[in-house]
Amino acid sequence: MDHGFYPSNMDGEGLRIGIVQARFNEAIGDELRDACLAELESLGIEGEDTLLVTVPGALEVPLALQKMAESGQFDALIALGAVVRGETYHFELVANESGAGITRVGLDFNIPVANGILTVDTDAQAHARTREKGRDCARAAVEMANLVAALDSLRGHEDEDEIDE
Repeated sequence: MDHGFYPSNMDGEGLRIGIVQARFNEAIGDELRDACLAELESLGIEGEDTLLVTVPGALEVPLALQKMAESGQFDALIALGAVVRGETYHFELVANESGAGITRVGLDFNIPVANGILTVDTDAQAHARTREKGRDCARAAVEMANLVAALDSLRGHEDEDEIDE
């Protein structure tokens, strides 16, 4: 049996990316943003093809992502920020609810959303991960935008076959 295979496509040329950055733990968010934007550029995404908005914290990120997704103007979205564990249960609430909201936006709107909200115990742990996580989110957004477009084109071919029958 011959199996098809769609290889990873990291070509960002022509893609539009929306980024939502939480301002809480701002220094960490800024490092994530800088690494993400640099990687997007290295993947061929022009500066004018990205839109960056900021929100107060991680709990506000899903709503901003939802509004971007509703616009239909983006091929992929990226969430950036950090939730650092404190001495209360609030950490779990923020981490869980922001993560669930981010995932829901992607599924509800059929758009790739790279989750770059770090959930860590300390600021030091966050700073140690910002560069890699920012770059990873850029790569995931580009790869998934290209994959979704390729899979969507399969649906278009099926529709054509049905018409020909």
